[in-house]
Amino acid sequence: MKKRLMLVLMMLMTIMSFTSGAFAEEQPETKKDIVDTAVEAGNFKTLAAALEKAGLIETLKGEGPFTVFAPTDEAFANLLKELDITAEELLAREDLKNILLYHVVSGKVMSGDLKDGMKVKTLANKEVTITTDPVQVNKANIVKADIEASNGVIHVIDKVLVP
Repeated sequence: MKKRLMLVLMMLMTIMSFTSGAFAEEQPETKKDIVDTAVEAGNFKTLAAALEKAGLIETLKGEGPFTVFAPTDEAFANLLKELDITAEELLAREDLKNILLYHVVSGKVMSGDLKDGMKVKTLANKEVTITTDPVQVNKANIVKADIEASNGVIHVIDKVLVP
């Protein structure tokens, strides 16, 4: 009787181990947060360095949700050329944190939520203006929208927004 009970228990445990593995495979992978999503994309190295320098990594890894208008490395390169400064000089600016916060909105704002002429308050406590023809935030084109992360959404832009 004990052997039969042990055999049944072993069979149940074996079956449960297979089914729990199958369920784990069916569940989608957990999304990365905004920072990890941007870093993984590979074209936001300057933004990542600036966020680190400004002490905003933990903020954007936080619960959120956040909407980030993320300038690409090319957008930062254009800004550096326009301002005639180096990346090091940009990262040393006293207003770096404020510039970065000007790219972040509290809440998850998907592209379908954007309206022409819409004014959105940023974490820099200043507003940006959305236009829909073409789709822009201030004068920066939104070149890729709705990149979802675990704590918000990223919209890729082709210019750095300066308050």
